[in-house]
Amino acid sequence: MDDVVPAFDPEEAYRRAIEAGLIVHRADPLNAETPLPALVGGVVTPSAQFYVRNHFQIPMLDASAWRLDVRGLVERPLSLSLHDLQNMHSETLVVTLECAGNGRAGFDPPIAGEQWNLGAVSTAEWTGVPLVEVLDRAGIGAKAREVVFRGADSGTVAGRTDDVRYERSLKLDDATGSEALLVHTMNGEMLPVRHGYPLRVVVPDWYGMTSVKWLTEIELIDGEFSGHFQADTYVYEREQDGHVVREPVTLQQVRSLIIEPKADREVTRGELTIRGVAWSGAAPIARVEVRIGDDPWQEVQLVGERHGHSWQWWELITRVDRPGPTVVRARATDLAGRTQLEEPQWNRLGYGNNTIQKVSVYAK
Repeated sequence: MDDVVPAFDPEEAYRRAIEAGLIVHRADPLNAETPLPALVGGVVTPSAQFYVRNHFQIPMLDASAWRLDVRGLVERPLSLSLHDLQNMHSETLVVTLECAGNGRAGFDPPIAGEQWNLGAVSTAEWTGVPLVEVLDRAGIGAKAREVVFRGADSGTVAGRTDDVRYERSLKLDDATGSEALLVHTMNGEMLPVRHGYPLRVVVPDWYGMTSVKWLTEIELIDGEFSGHFQADTYVYEREQDGHVVREPVTLQQVRSLIIEPKADREVTRGELTIRGVAWSGAAPIARVEVRIGDDPWQEVQLVGERHGHSWQWWELITRVDRPGPTVVRARATDLAGRTQLEEPQWNRLGYGNNTIQKVSVYAK
């Protein structure tokens, strides 16, 4: 975009986040997580309480003038208005998005960056045009290898002299096989400004960095994209056998959260109900197990059908008979055989922490 995009008032964005009950880690750019108790009782997270991850200020786009340009190695470049997209075939998916840094506060030694606890994850019902339909309309060029998504948000980053836009890419096979949507509607209503109005990408099963907000451009290229948020960040970087190993952050790790009981609360001895959610980017959840103190692991009841792109509610009715403090743990395993870890896999940028959650309670 050639013109400077006006930004949403940071103070107003902060005020709305606080009023919605979000846990704000930073006001400008706005970064806020969903308090775990807010997840109770719903298939989806209310839009106002959906976690927010931004790298730059929130752009304010005029939908009447906005266009999605599809260019690069395509047979027919496109310039689509919001009206054009709304008149195309749409689909609706319930998808869980999770920030790749969710749980960063749990790494030891500490890692720089937004100190997310466990609430940088939410689920919504997303409605939009399948990405493959737009790519088919444009015609994929024979030499195309990756699809680049560019948002309207931009700013400065360490190590770069010019302003950087938020942009990410997917390999062509991932883009066409991911069920990605170009989303204009969230939870049955117009996409909120802070979640990407008027259009964003939602890529099921991938960490949230791939679901670019405030989308203005899709470009097909013939090589490997090397933008800042592709090559410099959102990579697992660790030392192995004396060498630095770098791997791209892609699918969500398998994970579970205990929603009830709340941490550091008193519970009455006797029957205890434990509830939570679990999800994985690789496959639906196969099972969730809960452990109370040093007792054996108990398999829980999965609530409802297994879901492919969103979290799975679970429940266990058990007993706590010993008085005093105890720790409740939950671990999930997906149908691909992946299980949560006892200890985090430390990496320099603090991504993908899926260690078993521990909730301390006091039985009286």
